[in-house]
Amino acid sequence: MSIALWCLMIAGWLPIVCAGISKWGASDFDNQYPREWLAKQEGHRKRANGAQQNSWEAFLWFGIAVLVAMATKADPGKIDDLAIIFIVCRIFFIGFYLANLSTLRTLAWLAGFITTLVIFASGA
Repeated sequence: MSIALWCLMIAGWLPIVCAGISKWGASDFDNQYPREWLAKQEGHRKRANGAQQNSWEAFLWFGIAVLVAMATKADPGKIDDLAIIFIVCRIFFIGFYLANLSTLRTLAWLAGFITTLVIFASGA
C-alpha cells in the first residue's frame, strides 16, 4: 500500500484524536448528549472540537485529491511526498488550534489546503 493511502488513514484518525482531546479528563462529560455538552465548552475543549470539525472537512478534500491523483496515474512518489506534507500541516494546524495561535493555525491550514490542490492537480 502506498504512503499516500497510509496518510489518508492517518488523516481520518486526526478528527477522532481531536474529539478525544475535547472530552479527555472532563468529569462532567455527558455521553448521552455529547454535542450539546461540547457546545457549552470553552478553552481548549472548544478549540479541540473546532479542530475536529475542520479536520473532517479537510479529510474529505484530501481523500478526493489522493484518489483522483491515483486514478489519473500521477507520479506516486510525488503524491506520497505531498501526502506527508499534508499530514504534517494538519498536525501543526491542530497544535496551533489547541494553543490558540490563530495566525499560525491559519498558515498551517493554508499550507495543507494548497497541498491538497497540488495533489489533485498532479494527475493533469
